[in-house]
Amino acid sequence: MIRLDIFSDPVCPWCYIGKTYLDRALERAGDHPFAVEWHPFQLNPDMPPGGMDRAEYLAMKFGGRERAAEIYDRIEQAARQAGIEIDFARIPRIPNTLDAHRLIHWAGLEGRQTPVVAALFRAYWREGRDIGDAAVLADLAEAQGMDRAMVARLLDSDADRADIQARDAHARQRGVNAVPTFLIDNRYAVPGAQPSETWDQVIAELAQQSGAG
Repeated sequence: MIRLDIFSDPVCPWCYIGKTYLDRALERAGDHPFAVEWHPFQLNPDMPPGGMDRAEYLAMKFGGRERAAEIYDRIEQAARQAGIEIDFARIPRIPNTLDAHRLIHWAGLEGRQTPVVAALFRAYWREGRDIGDAAVLADLAEAQGMDRAMVARLLDSDADRADIQARDAHARQRGVNAVPTFLIDNRYAVPGAQPSETWDQVIAELAQQSGAG
């Protein structure tokens, strides 16, 4: 198997779009070569623990509500092209995602990482749920076969908080400055939400190299 490390944040729309395209290519490939692992990268590491009003935050980030609306119109079009229906009106707040990244880490220990990541994307972008809320995260964990009570206890503690922050900082030190970023075999970085056809080509080239080897 070939490592595919994915640096991502559940509140990044391009990460959701990129995952959708990758999933499509992996489904087409069937017996694909990748062992996928998800890694933390907070788009908004200074976000208050309780999050912020989404419209207010985007206006601050992009220099006004009109500019934010223009950018998110393009994102909505890109999501629709990928086959994702996002209802931005259902997303009132931008959460702090540190706890979501802790959950992704714990899910990885149980071999449930990708399903939990998918559940987080779906909950935030399609259902408008607050994935900064511990109860929501515990519910999502339980729905993917994790022990809800244990997850709730962990979220109520500082377990792995410093580790997630250190891994985020390490990713930035390695040159990851935007997400999604895909790292193939710890050698080749593929930035951005690449279309499925790009992944088809990558998988075909890796299969060819494996056959030649």
